[in-house]
Amino acid sequence: MKLHRTSSKFFLSAVAAVSLCGGAALFVGTRPSETPALGGIAYAAAPAGSPGVFTSDKGKLRITINGQVVGSEDFEISPSGDAWIEHSSTSAHAPGGPDIKASGQLKLAADGAPLHYDWSAEAQKKASGSVEFVNGTAKCAADLGGASPLRKDFVFTSPHIAVLDNNLYYQFAVLTRLYDWKVGGKQQFPVVIPQDMVPGTISVESLGQQQAGNGRYEAVRVSTPDLEIMVYLDGAHRMMRLEVPSSSVTIERE
Repeated sequence: MKLHRTSSKFFLSAVAAVSLCGGAALFVGTRPSETPALGGIAYAAAPAGSPGVFTSDKGKLRITINGQVVGSEDFEISPSGDAWIEHSSTSAHAPGGPDIKASGQLKLAADGAPLHYDWSAEAQKKASGSVEFVNGTAKCAADLGGASPLRKDFVFTSPHIAVLDNNLYYQFAVLTRLYDWKVGGKQQFPVVIPQDMVPGTISVESLGQQQAGNGRYEAVRVSTPDLEIMVYLDGAHRMMRLEVPSSSVTIERE
């Protein structure tokens, strides 16, 4: 998921979950042709003292570029037995570009660790894929219309891996649930971008109460050395708004 600094290219590459914004890659990782074991980084653990980190949520996000509505995302997260299922689907039109559709379904353990992910995407071409998570390894597969699916494994030092896929923004709300609010400060998480089959790391930091749009929210900065994304949460830690300061992109709950 690459967040591009040029808003007209917002939909054409991945925010590793925000493909609608354009320039630098969202994550510091390796090339898809490599199979890394990402070690030497102090990743955040699951929030301590709680058997689960999620609460049920459902709604729609409005996507705008320079104040112009270009698309929307429907999302829902709900319990399923001992696990949780998060589903998102986006439909958008990039200025000067093609219509874009993307959907993803993520199965998570109660402590936030991902278990399985299925995705599909359509712009100029259709593609689909999946990721199986086993003991800190993300086993990625992608069907791009070739003779056989592409496959890649990425090994992380923590099972609490953030899934941030192209053009699916509610996954940032899931990321903020992995943040340990009792510890606070800047916390790093391993990340996988399924559509791009790319791993990496990302930092999450609570900045306290801030004004955004017409409301005042708990502000969370999600960043890499090249990119900053602001996520705004209400008192129940539901994502209400997402902004990319380097461009004129805003994603807001309707």
